[in-house]
Amino acid sequence: MPGKVTSVLMVGVGGQGIILASKILARIIQKQGFDLKISEVHGMAQRGGSVVTHLRFGESVSSPIIDAGQADYILAGEKLEAWRWLPMLRTGGTVVTSTQEIKPVPVIMGAQKYPAKIMAALEQEAGGRVGSLVALDALALASACGQPRAANVVLSGVLSRLLGFPPEACEEAVREVVPPRFLAENMRAFRAGYQY
Repeated sequence: MPGKVTSVLMVGVGGQGIILASKILARIIQKQGFDLKISEVHGMAQRGGSVVTHLRFGESVSSPIIDAGQADYILAGEKLEAWRWLPMLRTGGTVVTSTQEIKPVPVIMGAQKYPAKIMAALEQEAGGRVGSLVALDALALASACGQPRAANVVLSGVLSRLLGFPPEACEEAVREVVPPRFLAENMRAFRAGYQY
């Protein structure tokens, strides 16, 4: 990727571990010797609001901020978040999303309805704005690995493979970022995503 800057937007809902997923990806990128800039927005994370991380890497990166229509990849921990942030994706970009549904506060309160057929709408975008769509039940994969809360790590594994990062460097990064008491389940979750 000499000279090219790759932009990754990581989005989800507070409590999904998007910040941890971005730390894992950032460590993997650093291990590959790329220049890296990262910006996190998580003010409403504790209230179930959106959590967003801008991550850009390459030979030389001047800014961490991804402009609308410029993300090469969107990683989403929840399908509504994938849809909400789709305008950030460049035409032909890749979306990696969990098919999980987490109802936002206005839906829980009855003020709004959760949009129907989001996955169908995303699939319709495939081949157009969305060049490639990888949709998976990351929660089920993480649960099978012994830790449902590691769906974020499953998604990190999927994206790491799409980015072409070697598995050894990826697993070393997971070991460095994830606390030891959670490492075994998270490593299984990362491998499940990487091999997906």
